[in-house]
Amino acid sequence: MGLCKCPKRKVTNLFCFEHRVNVCEHCLVSNHNKCIVQSYLQWLQDSDYNPNCSLCSQPLDSQDTVRLVCYDLFHWSCLNELASRQPLYTAPAGYQCPTCQGPVFPPSNLASPVADMLREQLSYVNWARAGLAPTVDITSNLTPTSLPPDQDVEHMHKNGEMSAQNHSAISMSTTSTTDTITINTAVSPRKVYDTRDSGHSAVMQIDFDDDKYRRRPALSWFAQVLKNRTGTKKKTLTLKQRIFMLLLVGVIGFFTLIIIMAKLGRASAETDPNLDPMLNPHIRVGNM
Repeated sequence: MGLCKCPKRKVTNLFCFEHRVNVCEHCLVSNHNKCIVQSYLQWLQDSDYNPNCSLCSQPLDSQDTVRLVCYDLFHWSCLNELASRQPLYTAPAGYQCPTCQGPVFPPSNLASPVADMLREQLSYVNWARAGLAPTVDITSNLTPTSLPPDQDVEHMHKNGEMSAQNHSAISMSTTSTTDTITINTAVSPRKVYDTRDSGHSAVMQIDFDDDKYRRRPALSWFAQVLKNRTGTKKKTLTLKQRIFMLLLVGVIGFFTLIIIMAKLGRASAETDPNLDPMLNPHIRVGNM
């Protein structure tokens, strides 16, 4: 396995024996159409190769070539002459590669640049028509209609009313050679929902990696509980609720101030020497 050096950068097991590089099938068709290309494992086993056609022993670069799906390369004229010698009643399986005895015709379910190029070359000769899979040519079976170009095709209901097709609109335009079909798929109306609020709340709840192991304060769980209870949406208070909240805060503050002043006054009275009866000269304490 290797990496092709083309812009596609595809992993491939094909190896060009002449240039000694890994090639993908796209490069094989475009740039290495006359090179000996096999698997990289085969190159490791035996790096020798024959640059001549195995049918005529002439250099491959002297004529047009054809590459089979087994990657064996021949002159197109040589392979065409060899296949033309076969009887007319020869089955497609009877046309085999002269080197490896593999099939000449690519399988119908094989989709690759090499197979596509081979099908294109085989489509020009008569002996290969039986081996090629029948292709459906949509444009050749179409007949021009009396509808003008770029007009939507409409369907008739049973009651005779005309209704436009909702899902697709087909427009036909005739040319001198072929008929082309342009299918414009109509976009059905869909309801668009505003997800900005939900997206914002989802982003706020994401625990990022940078913040995952950060030391959190001791009361962070309490703030999280309050946040979950209150929610993201803030409710506006009415005028009566605002007045009630102000009165409640004022009463709590008033009683708090009284308690603080009482504590401070009692502490100062205990340490005041003027209030000590033992230090008052007008008070005599003695035995009666």
